[in-house]
Amino acid sequence: MLEIKREKKLHALGEMSLESGERLRNARICYQVIGTPNRARDNLVLIPSYYGGTHWGSLPLLGAEGPLAGGDYCVVLTNLFGAGRSTSPSNAAPGQEGADFPQVGLLDNVHAQKALLDRLFGDDWQLALVSGWSMGGMQTLFWAMAYPERMRAILPFCCTARCWPHNRVFLEGVKAALCADAAWLGGRYSVPPERGLRAFGRAYAGWAYSQAFYRHELWRELGFESLEALLDYWEHDHLEQDANDLLCVLHTWQSADPARSFAAGSLAEALGRIRARSILMPGSSDLYFTVEDVRHEAALIPGAELRVLESDWGHCAGGPGRSAAAMQQVFAAMAELLGR
Repeated sequence: MLEIKREKKLHALGEMSLESGERLRNARICYQVIGTPNRARDNLVLIPSYYGGTHWGSLPLLGAEGPLAGGDYCVVLTNLFGAGRSTSPSNAAPGQEGADFPQVGLLDNVHAQKALLDRLFGDDWQLALVSGWSMGGMQTLFWAMAYPERMRAILPFCCTARCWPHNRVFLEGVKAALCADAAWLGGRYSVPPERGLRAFGRAYAGWAYSQAFYRHELWRELGFESLEALLDYWEHDHLEQDANDLLCVLHTWQSADPARSFAAGSLAEALGRIRARSILMPGSSDLYFTVEDVRHEAALIPGAELRVLESDWGHCAGGPGRSAAAMQQVFAAMAELLGR
């Protein structure tokens, strides 16, 4: 069995050219490696982080109930640029802090992760699986388009490769809630915009779970005694985050457009680059990464399977460790792709 401890390391990337045409100075990627690569270095599993979380939030995917727990795989957990661990507005080089942080895309994150794997494992390595929830899944799909020869299988869940229009509008709503705080000052605040952060968290909670989740009071399974207690948790969770960091990664999410990133003539051409065995798992009640949008994308990926994650937990069905029933479905798909 894998011994799992919370650790973090930083890999320096130097100055990076970004999709936006800007340059990120003193770029660093935060990561953790759990397990040991085999001699062929083809037992690697990559799990990129999700919106609002760090690599530690993905540790439940290595749980005892899943196929990664036995110690047969070397798992690499990475953190998004902008999310507070890797280079972000809150820790950037002088002149790029806060509102002056450059625009970072999903492909920039993928290139940084590729550089990390090259540094850790040399030139000859193979990913047995790339998988992730939400923005972790978006990065998974971008990985499969950017480096199709480097992986055998992908399992993106509760996500799409493109930020579709309704998804973008949802994000504009929570963004507006934060920026309406007079203390926001266009990102040049000296005191955190607490009212805006509270509003961001409270507004987001209405989208993160489904109508059925609230109707059946499934929040009780998370240990909350009242609906207000759940909303208070979402407020305080976002008070712990930097406002510029939140909006930096939100922009990365909103800007997701494979056709543009890969200079393709269409989304179909970009997704057609994928060669890995692919299971795409949309949440049946996800309000912003919808089954319909994922079905459209799955039809454009050669040989991809659409497998709906059945749950009333909305987008959070795929949250690592949130819902035991949902995790069983994710683990089953993961085991199938790994041949376990």
